[in-house]
Amino acid sequence: MMHTGEQAGDLLAEGAEALLEAAFRTGDYTIAHARLNQARDVVHDRATEAAIADRLGWLLHFQALDDDRDTSRVDEELALFQRALDIRRDMGDLGGVAAALFGVGLVHQVLRQDWATAMPHFREALALAEHADVLYRSEIHRHIGFFYMIADPQPDQAAQHLSTSLELRHQHDDKRWLPSGTQALGWAMLAAGRQDEAVRLIREALDQAHMVGLRASRVSAIEESLRLAETGKIG
Repeated sequence: MMHTGEQAGDLLAEGAEALLEAAFRTGDYTIAHARLNQARDVVHDRATEAAIADRLGWLLHFQALDDDRDTSRVDEELALFQRALDIRRDMGDLGGVAAALFGVGLVHQVLRQDWATAMPHFREALALAEHADVLYRSEIHRHIGFFYMIADPQPDQAAQHLSTSLELRHQHDDKRWLPSGTQALGWAMLAAGRQDEAVRLIREALDQAHMVGLRASRVSAIEESLRLAETGKIG
């Protein structure tokens, strides 16, 4: 008979994969929601509890993005990332702390449109990024790059962070993350006045999106970015 700790870990892994498949390809979060909540019901160790809270936070985040940045569950999402952060700080898990700090910052930046609150979390996460896994390192650089592209325009800084983010995505063994990284670097090139390079990158992002079978809404968003880049506008 499977130990409850092993069961929670297996359910977490299944839920995490189902979450990404829903976010990138299907739009159906039913399996992800079921597996992650099942894992939460049987978990007995704090590290797994923190990981489940983190994944549930991401589930709410992806759903909010799918629903035009719906903020109706923003407090619940923030509480999940904060729970992961509190546990990981207490455990001294520096990589996990970096990931959870990013999650907290993400809520403030993306859903609350509050860069002033988000950036201290992103900067603290960046200081711990060497301890985090490659995808979270990519995400931290990505959103700091957005700060320098949108909130405090410094095109060179934006391009540097987004280039690093894309390099890290290439190191990560999941090509579903590549189109968004390539597209973001294209935006940075456009902001820096390098339109030809921007168009090339966003076309590459579109090719990547088709190659990995991204859902239609994601492909359409890249197509719209390409159209805007070709006219010299940031999408």
